[in-house]
Amino acid sequence: MTNLHKSVWPEGVPHHLDLPEQSLAQNLIDTAARDPNHIATVFHGATQTYAELNDHVEKLAGYLQNRAGVKKGDRVLLYMQNSPQFIIGYYAVLRADAIVVPVNPMNRQDELEYLVEDTGAKVALAGLELLSFIQPLSESGHLDLVIAAAYADMADSTYDLPMPETLANLSDKDLESTGVVAWREAIAAGETPGPIMCGPDDLAVIPYSSGTTGQPKGCMHTHRSVMVTLIGGIVWRPPDEDDVSLANLPMFHVTGMQAVMNAPIYCGTTVVIMTRWNRELAAELIRRYKVTRWTSITTMAIDLINDPNIDSYDLSSLTLIGGGGAAMPEAIATRLKEMTGLDYIEGYGLSETLAATHINPLTAPKKQCLGIPVFDVDARILSLDDDRELGPNEPGEIVMNAPQVFQGYWNNEEATKAAFTEIGGKPFFRTGDIAYYDEHGYFFMVDRLKRMINASGFKVWPAEVEALMHNNSDIADVCIIGITSPRRGETVKAVIVPQNDAKDRVSEEAIIGWCKEHMAAYKCPTEVSFVEKLPKSGAGKVLWRELTEQEAAKTDVLE
Repeated sequence: MTNLHKSVWPEGVPHHLDLPEQSLAQNLIDTAARDPNHIATVFHGATQTYAELNDHVEKLAGYLQNRAGVKKGDRVLLYMQNSPQFIIGYYAVLRADAIVVPVNPMNRQDELEYLVEDTGAKVALAGLELLSFIQPLSESGHLDLVIAAAYADMADSTYDLPMPETLANLSDKDLESTGVVAWREAIAAGETPGPIMCGPDDLAVIPYSSGTTGQPKGCMHTHRSVMVTLIGGIVWRPPDEDDVSLANLPMFHVTGMQAVMNAPIYCGTTVVIMTRWNRELAAELIRRYKVTRWTSITTMAIDLINDPNIDSYDLSSLTLIGGGGAAMPEAIATRLKEMTGLDYIEGYGLSETLAATHINPLTAPKKQCLGIPVFDVDARILSLDDDRELGPNEPGEIVMNAPQVFQGYWNNEEATKAAFTEIGGKPFFRTGDIAYYDEHGYFFMVDRLKRMINASGFKVWPAEVEALMHNNSDIADVCIIGITSPRRGETVKAVIVPQNDAKDRVSEEAIIGWCKEHMAAYKCPTEVSFVEKLPKSGAGKVLWRELTEQEAAKTDVLE
């Protein structure tokens, strides 16, 4: 174990967390009792107080228990975009002593069927715009009940920043399908739930991780492990009672779930909700509602900075910006600091740890850095060759023993066993991420183990090349993939979104020439293609595997 990071540990921040011994559902109950009239959510012009939020949660939890037959430990799918209903649904499932299974709203029927069969869920909460994908599972008997929500019911229809038409024009008034109930009807039933029976060591949430191969795996988290990163983020970056958070990260994803939903609810601060990412809307909401906390992923920050109108944005209310997902390119971080006066605070975590295990100290952050291990996290680097523990500046796999590490993969003992190794009698989770730590204990990502490109025996880490290429002012976004090469075995290809004003002049030759001037020859792309946009997941991460598979398909056709 390295203790080097203790030398840069933030002053006044404890090394160990004291956690409330309670269900996550109690967090909302406590906040609503403490400050019932404080605004909890803002959604397309409509506000909701903590008292109103808790009232909706209680009624929906009562419906789940009394009408839908949900019992302690049952799994319930939560298949929605960001909305007040997502928050209500999440806490209602927990209040009913059940387990939340957050589902990417980009998932479709076959993916949903797998999740339903894997979890054994019989009830789902879904956005009305997604009903056509999940309703067949109710009709086929896979699900007993779907409670469908129209987000527009909790928005102001006269607001000058309207919802997308595809969402605003939906109505649940004419639902006649068997096994489908309108959200409003479930709330209007006025049911009351029983007392909370779950404790800190009961399962609370099962996010699914795509991993590197095979079907997604459900990461089992208890109320306690969720509470670790929830409270940890608050203690590391203490909020002000008047803080306003922008919920632009998807709440089904662990970072959004913790940073822009669970943490504000625990503290009793306000959340301004975006259904989906839109840079112009994000900038306007920050200005209009004096947003103080903006947690994003790197691709969102890059998108915002690349807006031609960026200089007209008023971001002066921000007091904290940060996130993760991929290393923040230095050029983007520098531009953000010029605009806001703030360092972009990067962190690192996974679905298996329900968000952060490493965060940069606010007083001493480093660029393109995962941060330092936070409260009670024992993080080490193991050799890729023989699992030897490595020292400073030696790249290897991150492994960790920490209180936020999941309880294992749902219904998958084999995968659970493979995900852990034992060191000194303690279980350590194998992240599959390649990194190193420096002489001060800061961790730096190299890349995903499965993503490494082997070019003529040289190891090329795509994340490093992408970070370097973001220094080219003609590039708005870039993804590096490995492609087959008869000479090198594998070689490097860059898939690039050019800046708007560079589209007519940028060329493959110019990009390759620039790369040869700025990085080692073996890292340089030998092929370049230009696209309008990169494919991204519902969480906003670039889908490099999809690009790799597309390239492989081209090769197969040629052969």
